[in-house]
Amino acid sequence: MSDLAGQYLDAAVTHLQRIKEEESAGIEAAAETLARTVREGGRIFTFGAGHSSLPAQDVVYRAGGLVLMNLLTVPGVIGVDVVPAHLGSALERVPGLATATLDAGPARAGDLLFVISLSGRQVMPVELARHARERGLTVIGVTSLAYPAQVTSQHPDGLYLKDVCDLVLDSKIAVGDGELTAEGAETTFGPVSTITTVALMQAVVAVAVGKLAAAGVTPPLFRSGNVDGGLDWNAKLMAEHKDRIFYTF
Repeated sequence: MSDLAGQYLDAAVTHLQRIKEEESAGIEAAAETLARTVREGGRIFTFGAGHSSLPAQDVVYRAGGLVLMNLLTVPGVIGVDVVPAHLGSALERVPGLATATLDAGPARAGDLLFVISLSGRQVMPVELARHARERGLTVIGVTSLAYPAQVTSQHPDGLYLKDVCDLVLDSKIAVGDGELTAEGAETTFGPVSTITTVALMQAVVAVAVGKLAAAGVTPPLFRSGNVDGGLDWNAKLMAEHKDRIFYTF
């Protein structure tokens, strides 16, 4: 293995170990909120713009995941699905887009929303989280708390995602999201934010599943569609929970 590959993998492992040691209480609290929402009949939504949408998507409609997880999709900002790609970044700075999307959708008071933003500085995640709380949703933010101390907020009120959430999980990512350097490369590279944020989200789901099972509530979990009977199993669960999922017709 090349030295840079080893350095990158070591950096990812180091971040995951730090999250394990430092975010256990936050993961537990977020998992309890998620389990309670499942028990009480609430709906669950996840949101992230740009590459922050990857961890949001990772817990939706997947083998071993909770059937009740829904992706909140704001047009033009989910991943890099627009051309030119930098239009998505521009849309994150447009006031009102996220709140209009939330108001047009099925989210209601008592529901749970995960808002994922590495920097937590852009208009869209801050506006969405604040508006969701005003509407009675519980909001869990997943962000890096290193950013507010070092970068300016782009929100007109100077707010960061951490300021408008009920609970915050810290991804521990340094400003710039690059773990590696090399002679001749003019900036850092080798981001690990997707790995660590996916791990945070999956850890929360895992603990919530355990809490539900321990309380005698059968967690509605997808099976892989690539094992015999998996598709039938999943279709049955989606039909049973159709009033709480919004990614089917």
